[in-house]
Amino acid sequence: MDRTLRAALLKLHGQAALPVSQFTVAQRSALDRFARQTGAVTCQRQGRGDVYRVSDPQLFEVHLSALSPKVEMQTTHDLPVRAQHIAHARDSKAGSHQHDCYYPLLKAVGDQVLWRQGTDATELPLSKLTRDFGATSLQIEADDAWQTGQPLWLVENQALFDRTDWLPAGTQATLLYYGGQLDGRLLAWLARHPRASCVVHFPDYDGVGLANFARLYMLLGEGCVFWLMPGWQGKLARYGSQRLWQDTFAEFSRAVSQLPDDLAALTRYMRQSGLALEQEAVWLPA
Repeated sequence: MDRTLRAALLKLHGQAALPVSQFTVAQRSALDRFARQTGAVTCQRQGRGDVYRVSDPQLFEVHLSALSPKVEMQTTHDLPVRAQHIAHARDSKAGSHQHDCYYPLLKAVGDQVLWRQGTDATELPLSKLTRDFGATSLQIEADDAWQTGQPLWLVENQALFDRTDWLPAGTQATLLYYGGQLDGRLLAWLARHPRASCVVHFPDYDGVGLANFARLYMLLGEGCVFWLMPGWQGKLARYGSQRLWQDTFAEFSRAVSQLPDDLAALTRYMRQSGLALEQEAVWLPA
């Protein structure tokens, strides 16, 4: 209710009057209740319609300040978005609160993995940083120009990021750990420019993993591939989880029609067996 009333009062703030049609049904309900309780706002007939008008400006400002302590900041863009939300609503999550930048966790597999920032000679020597520190991070934004000449592998679970002996022999690539859900900022970054020679996605073989790949595939098309571990069918039969299948079936159902044809065998077997498989099974015998 506070959010709805705050939005309505902010619309009315600084206006002589506003037509009722300028407000949503929920905002009108909140304003009518506010008018009855405080008398700071009235609804009056004007011409062929009704308008809301501030009838007690001082009382109106008291209530608005309680809901939105810094009204004049609503057009200020030089502060972090969460700070603006606190100023408007005393709550950093009052509106869209995702940060502009994203900091993925990266590590190199191989000795010559390097990222470059366009043509300005800025380099991230990922192989060296991985040897020295184990992993590193990089601030990415959709409009930047970071790219690498090797493949970029996206892995869902930390075990596969920590230990890389599951990868095909001779792999020279970047591993990016994303932890469960592909972040929208990462997807936007991947979609804006080609970032790697290929984007390889290795998630859990469940509804969430397939839904994430569907989102990626819709943006990159043939620029990304879904990695099927060797012996995946035997592992799915031997180690697959019925509970994981059931828990993520809704996501599976929504995603399956958006997947490329080369995943038909996997999705068909998952549906027939009623099983899903976590990616750590890559270390287990089929």
